[in-house]
Amino acid sequence: MDAAEASCARGSPKSETSSGTMASPDVTSESTWRIRLFWMATIPLVPTLSFYCITLGPYAIEPNTLWRVLASVFYDSPSMLSEKDAVTAHYIVFHLRLARVALALLVGAALALSGTVYQGLLLNPLADPFTLGVSTGAAFGASLTILFGWASWKLGGMSALPVMAFLGAVGALSLVLLLGRLQGKIDSTTLVLAGIIVSTFLSAWISLLKSLHEESLSAIVFWIMGSLSGRSWHHVLAVLPYMLVGSLIIFLYARELDLLALGDTAALQSGVATDSVRRHLLGAASLMAAAAVAVSGVVGFIGLVVPHVARLCLGPRHRQLLPASMILGALLTLVSDTLARTILSNGREIPLGVVTAILGAPFFAYLLIHRKRSVVL
Repeated sequence: MDAAEASCARGSPKSETSSGTMASPDVTSESTWRIRLFWMATIPLVPTLSFYCITLGPYAIEPNTLWRVLASVFYDSPSMLSEKDAVTAHYIVFHLRLARVALALLVGAALALSGTVYQGLLLNPLADPFTLGVSTGAAFGASLTILFGWASWKLGGMSALPVMAFLGAVGALSLVLLLGRLQGKIDSTTLVLAGIIVSTFLSAWISLLKSLHEESLSAIVFWIMGSLSGRSWHHVLAVLPYMLVGSLIIFLYARELDLLALGDTAALQSGVATDSVRRHLLGAASLMAAAAVAVSGVVGFIGLVVPHVARLCLGPRHRQLLPASMILGALLTLVSDTLARTILSNGREIPLGVVTAILGAPFFAYLLIHRKRSVVL
């Protein structure tokens, strides 16, 4: 069986003959219906859940009021906003909650998509933005910004904190890629080890900064735990370009991701320039993750758990897996952020990273214990 046939076999249900040889890898009708049901269920869920999450919060907004506020964008009529608190509802919807919902969707999609690419490239089911030091690098850049009081500075209408966090993530990634090269080529195993080394090194520096400057401890710890509190459309626009460009590059290499999962030898025989493709995919996934972490802080388990859930639902073929991971990651982050800002009273919030860890860790433990065969890439 050549590489192309092997790739198709990985993406389809497998059946064996009585002699133990592999039969035709055609997609079964059951698999086709499962895929259709998945998309029929998840695609309408995104706008429906987004609408419902906007209504929740310390200032409750009735669904009818929300419909009128949204409709006022297209129909500029006074009757659309005739209720007593219409002006307040309009401000809360467009300047606070809608921006936060959009950012939650973008951050979740970016982290889940980057995690899917990392797991496919590195052939490591535990790979996520932490593996290559992206999250730790962003945390280090944010810690320096908080420590030296640069967070109040404005760069392009936005706080310097996400900008410095992004630069820290890119710097950590560059160092990992430099250390992860083996004989001039990017080696998956060496890359993971380099990521662990850089993450450990930067974590030690973050701990040192927290211990030396206790007055900045709470701000650094809160950022590291992750949150979307106080985010605006500036942050949405900061993530959006990286999301669009990165996802486009990754989708163009979906077939190559399937072939790389078979090993470099099989991929080379199928005409894949492994080093070039791996470099492009790593760059696109890491920049997306860096942009997401820069505006949200360190949000764990999205890039780790979501690819496994999508793989269980649709199988390992990346043409289906990549968009499915984006949607599931966006939904999980949206639900987690809504819980983070509504579960406590008096407008207090739980850090987003705490909620994703509480939701994600038990589920991933369940996958490891009860679905070991399905977790294997």
